[in-house]
Amino acid sequence: MNAFKPYAIAVVAFLAPNLASAHDDHCAAVQASVDEAGFANSVSVTCDNDNAYLTSDTYPDHEMMTGITGSNEQVPVPGNWSAPVMLAPQYTGNPLTRDASIGVAVNGVPIYDYTAGGELSDSDLHTHQGHLDTVLTGQLDTCGGHAGRGDDYHYHTRPTCMIDAMDNKGDPAAIIGWGFDGFPIFRDTNPDGTAIAAGALDVCNGQPDDVFGYRYHTSADAPYIVQCLMGVVEDLDRVPRVRPLNMADGGLGPEAGRPPRGGVENLVFTQNDDGSRSMDYTYEGEAYYIRYAPSGTPNCYNYTTSTVTNGGEVFEGELCR
Repeated sequence: MNAFKPYAIAVVAFLAPNLASAHDDHCAAVQASVDEAGFANSVSVTCDNDNAYLTSDTYPDHEMMTGITGSNEQVPVPGNWSAPVMLAPQYTGNPLTRDASIGVAVNGVPIYDYTAGGELSDSDLHTHQGHLDTVLTGQLDTCGGHAGRGDDYHYHTRPTCMIDAMDNKGDPAAIIGWGFDGFPIFRDTNPDGTAIAAGALDVCNGQPDDVFGYRYHTSADAPYIVQCLMGVVEDLDRVPRVRPLNMADGGLGPEAGRPPRGGVENLVFTQNDDGSRSMDYTYEGEAYYIRYAPSGTPNCYNYTTSTVTNGGEVFEGELCR
């Protein structure tokens, strides 16, 4: 498929003579970014008057969880999620933070800031919070992501495995994601392939853009990826979150995991063709695990776990989205 280039589409959008045309072309730019990357089969894009929605199961088709030592004892579980991207981006220069996702990758996986639970406050943005840094604390896999409190897989830094899987990975102008404010996310270079000048990126890891007005970047150093939003978002707190799994009877599931002091060892995440998954690891010489398999009820799974967080106690039960 030789679709139109999203960067070229965006030129039209921002030069469009009326708002209706700009709306349609920004919707087309979001769609093209997914199509050009090769993820149209797993991510659907729809648009209304205000947003483009990237809908997916948040479960990427690449290796996950390899290389994690600071495990939070959560595992990736597929879940339905629809990420809204503003169709009329408006730069404000006033950073917005959130204790959840602030963007979405073109493969439909949520994007967070570099902290484990979006702990950054406005006052933290200008000072690197090393003790909350998921890279430095070993919480991320070799692909730049991990499973969060909602057992949703998401990225906290450059999504290396997703980029490697993109059909247009060789194009420096390839968009790898979108902030919820409607501005695109690029890799570590300018869209023309040139190096980003030292100090050019602002506190949100973005800079002005001749096409979109503004753009975000990934970077080798903290904050690694978007850490705040510089545009307008309609009620950011209401942007959908991937919720934790609950018991099939409606009760609360096991408490969220906590990274064991000093980290775990030998973590292996196994995915089987029947949909069953297993994360096995050791801590202080003892074996622990989280295992699940589809229960037969849609969006429900039979779990068996023994975690450090729960003192090694075995839990068995049916958990559902």
